[in-house]
Amino acid sequence: MMEAQWTPTPCPRPPSVVFLLMATSCTWLLPVTAPQRVPIDPQAAPEYAHSIRLDGDIVLGGLFPVHSRGDRGTPCGDLKKEKGIHRLEAMMFAVDLINKDPELLPNITLGARILDTCSRDTYALEQSLTFVQALIERDGSDVRCANGDPPIFTKPDKIVGVIGAAASSVSIMVANILRLFKIPQISYASTAPELSDNTRYDFFSRVVPPDSYQAQAMMDIVTAMEWSYVSTLASEGNYGESGVEAFVQISRETGGVCIAQSLKIPREPRKGEFDKIIRRLLETSNARAVIMFANEDDIREVLDAAKKNNQTGHFLWVGSDSWGSKIAPVIGQEREAEGAITILPKRASIDAFDRYFRSRSLSNNRRNVWFAEFWEENFNCKLGMHGKRPGSLKKCTGLEKVGRDSSYEQEGKVQFVMDAVYAMAHALHRMHRDLCYGYPGLCPRMASSIDGKELLSYIRAVNFNGSAGTPVVFNENGDAPGRYDIFQYQITNRSTAEYRVIGSWINKLHLNVEAMRWKKGDPSLPPSVCSIPCRAGERKKVVKGVPCCWHCERCEGYHFQASEFTCELCPYEKRPDANRTGCVPIPIIKLEWHSPWAVFPVFISMLGIIATSFVIVTFVRHNDTPIVRASGREMSYVLLTGIFLCYAITFLMIAAPDVGVCSFRRIFLGLGMCFSYAALLTKTNRIHRIFEQGKKSVTAPRFISPASQLAITFSLISVQLLGVFVWFAVDPPHTVVDYGEQRTQNPTSARGVLKCDISDLSLICSLGYSILLMVTCTVYAIKTRGVPETFNEAKPIGFTMYTTCIIWLAFIPIFFGTSQSAERMYIQTTTLTISLSLSASVSLGMLYMPKVYVILFHPEQNVPKRKRSFKVRSCAATMSGKLSQKGDRPNGEVKTELCESMETNISSTKTTYVSYSNHAI
Repeated sequence: MMEAQWTPTPCPRPPSVVFLLMATSCTWLLPVTAPQRVPIDPQAAPEYAHSIRLDGDIVLGGLFPVHSRGDRGTPCGDLKKEKGIHRLEAMMFAVDLINKDPELLPNITLGARILDTCSRDTYALEQSLTFVQALIERDGSDVRCANGDPPIFTKPDKIVGVIGAAASSVSIMVANILRLFKIPQISYASTAPELSDNTRYDFFSRVVPPDSYQAQAMMDIVTAMEWSYVSTLASEGNYGESGVEAFVQISRETGGVCIAQSLKIPREPRKGEFDKIIRRLLETSNARAVIMFANEDDIREVLDAAKKNNQTGHFLWVGSDSWGSKIAPVIGQEREAEGAITILPKRASIDAFDRYFRSRSLSNNRRNVWFAEFWEENFNCKLGMHGKRPGSLKKCTGLEKVGRDSSYEQEGKVQFVMDAVYAMAHALHRMHRDLCYGYPGLCPRMASSIDGKELLSYIRAVNFNGSAGTPVVFNENGDAPGRYDIFQYQITNRSTAEYRVIGSWINKLHLNVEAMRWKKGDPSLPPSVCSIPCRAGERKKVVKGVPCCWHCERCEGYHFQASEFTCELCPYEKRPDANRTGCVPIPIIKLEWHSPWAVFPVFISMLGIIATSFVIVTFVRHNDTPIVRASGREMSYVLLTGIFLCYAITFLMIAAPDVGVCSFRRIFLGLGMCFSYAALLTKTNRIHRIFEQGKKSVTAPRFISPASQLAITFSLISVQLLGVFVWFAVDPPHTVVDYGEQRTQNPTSARGVLKCDISDLSLICSLGYSILLMVTCTVYAIKTRGVPETFNEAKPIGFTMYTTCIIWLAFIPIFFGTSQSAERMYIQTTTLTISLSLSASVSLGMLYMPKVYVILFHPEQNVPKRKRSFKVRSCAATMSGKLSQKGDRPNGEVKTELCESMETNISSTKTTYVSYSNHAI
């Protein structure tokens, strides 16, 4: 019976996975007219012409970008030496090591089926259908060979797990179909955050950290560099777009970094597209930092466009692991890339792989169907007539050696490819140990079928040291932990460019800022901010919609900078400090003794006290002389005491306020005036009553004796003291600090005034009674203005009261008119003390200075009159008789005041006497 030969018939490519599966099935169900037996050697079969197959008990699939994406409808382009050949050789090398390891999968051989994705997701999806063929049941009942015999199908390899793919877009496409057939997948390079979704990609795992970790690491770098305004640039596709999306999401969650622009590089950019991108980035020129999730070809084009637009050194590039430490993107554009910060998963060069790969040749590596093409590309030669590089004059000898006749550097993902293969092997080893314990080789339970879901659970549980000595583990989403090296592209003093490790990121950033260098070796950090930081005492007024852009507004008046965005009012007793970042107590002042506002009142007061003391001493020494007796000794001493207190109150008003000083101020503020005007009021009232009584009868008025006068005076004074004591009871004296009196618009000039708690109303009440006495005394002075001046002091008292009223009338507008002035304390205190001193000076000068002058300089006039006229004596006798009827014995003052005759004007005296005598009679 002959074996039928089947030629796969291409089917239309439907868009959905279901139709792709149907298309795969149709290649097995459509017969040709001349079937022939298929050769036994499977490697000679046409279906393996573009794949690598390694036989084994357990076969793993592999997906690698051996070729780049083709142009103009061609699925595949040029060969990728590093990303393609290095990586697939790493898988085969890892399989060889595992098969030689007696401890790992003993008596079990691993095989492999490696396919080329051509860096295109749709092509990779078609290729990956090979991995699920063994799981599709084929119906051959309608198929017959030419002789009528049933066909014999070549049994496809049963793939238990897939290593790959590289690009995230390819892995996403492949993962969608592999999960349908429960085939676990471990990627060595796909980092898109989307693949962490365990609900959609539940059979996907990876030995590289996802871009969410990478995005976090890049965000930490941006934050450490104090860049708050950046742009993003992504290659179109899952890798670039997902990476930028993760970065933007983190920036929103953490805050502090704003995205100026998010630009995208098309899959197939048109001419001038990169120049347009540079111009758009320059629209927000302050955003110098550019976060790039782009493939190396796009990176190179962006750097070239920056060079064409004369923007060398302007942009601060932050590249993802697709840039890493690759030389290709920066060759010939070292100045444009200078200072670029790039990130790359922590890796190590595998020395064993270097030895393995350098030993590869055309003769010992025939299992790699693409190795001949690599040979031509690597050594720039041609292999015979069927070589892949037409036009090359040089022919390959086959004796070339990798690393000797060509440059060689291990590709960065080799470590991860080997870790992915070992992760699958360790999972299979543990599964074999559990399911086939003690059974050499595959037991029936694993030989017939390996449950992909069960294998996945073993994959997620692996924990071993990888090829570089770092732990290989997976989290619940199949992601590897984030471990990155951070590089900076620097140009040294010798003009040589290189990537230097400046830090690392293992769950948090470790950055050596001192090792960083920027354009022309400048170590200072370049800025990438929308707005410069506000100075101390200024708040940020954020631009709507752009939280990293703001205007700075200074905190004015008594406001201080409470936070970055707010100004708050200082407490009433405080003012902003010099930087307006806090509040400090307002300085407290009081009227100082050395102040000009105090010196002048004190000077007047001291002169008054000296003069008053001199008068008192003079009166005491000449206490029994006629002038002293005629002026009313007792009332004079009371009046002089009041004058003395009016002068002394100045010192209490200027002294530093405390409870004691405030108490004495309340007592003595109105007491001095009360003493003075109570005594004057009593004297003027006595004179008025005597002469008014004399007009009516010869009977003397009551209460005109000295004792009565003192009683009346002290009764009036007691009213003032009673009011003060009531004031003490209602509102005990205390000090206050008035911050409103000198609260100027400029806080630096603000002062708190320490003073006694005496309001303007309280002051008026305290002085009001004395002013009432003064006004009443003035009224009596006016009434007695017609009394002959030779008989009484009515007219001097009148002039005293008129002048005093004028002084206090001037005091009131000055005192209350300055209540809003910043100098209020000084003006009011000075005005009050000077008014009191002037009032006292008027009384002292008009009432006592003439008497002192006579006592001291004309003592001849200060003697009793020996020769008096009969009329005068009769008058005195008559008044004495009238007074004696009351039983009082005045000491001569009354008789002297009323009947004293001046010899200088006899006629006037006679007339006065006759007039008074007639009236008295």
